[in-house]
Amino acid sequence: MAKMIREVMTRDVEVINPSDTLRDAAEKMRSLNVGPLPVCDGQRVLGMITDRDIVVRGIALGKDPNSTQVSDVMSPGIEYCFDDDNADDILNRMKEKQIRRFIVVDRNKKLVGIVALGDLSGEVSEQKVGEALEGISEPSGPVI
Repeated sequence: MAKMIREVMTRDVEVINPSDTLRDAAEKMRSLNVGPLPVCDGQRVLGMITDRDIVVRGIALGKDPNSTQVSDVMSPGIEYCFDDDNADDILNRMKEKQIRRFIVVDRNKKLVGIVALGDLSGEVSEQKVGEALEGISEPSGPVI
């Protein structure tokens, strides 16, 4: 029987405020040893910021990490799933959308965790995880 996301997700996810600086986000990522941080205004998830966002949308464009806000470089409109969703279904969505992680919310849309492709690797067949990773890794459009 397929597991629910709440059985495999990471709980107690650290978040960052949209008004925090890129330096704050980078320091939090360093101290937690993570690449993504959900951006939250209270309990509401507004988006996600990754180490790559900081580098590509911030540093590479000459933005000052000490004064540029997280909201200036974060990815808005993030994908999410519910904690009672089926792990197989979320793996298929990851492949379809070409993303490696989903924010997990409860039915009241309150942040309760995060689930990454790696979290699912021990819970669904290796073949399905391999197919999803292959789908995620394929370019979705022209490479520039």
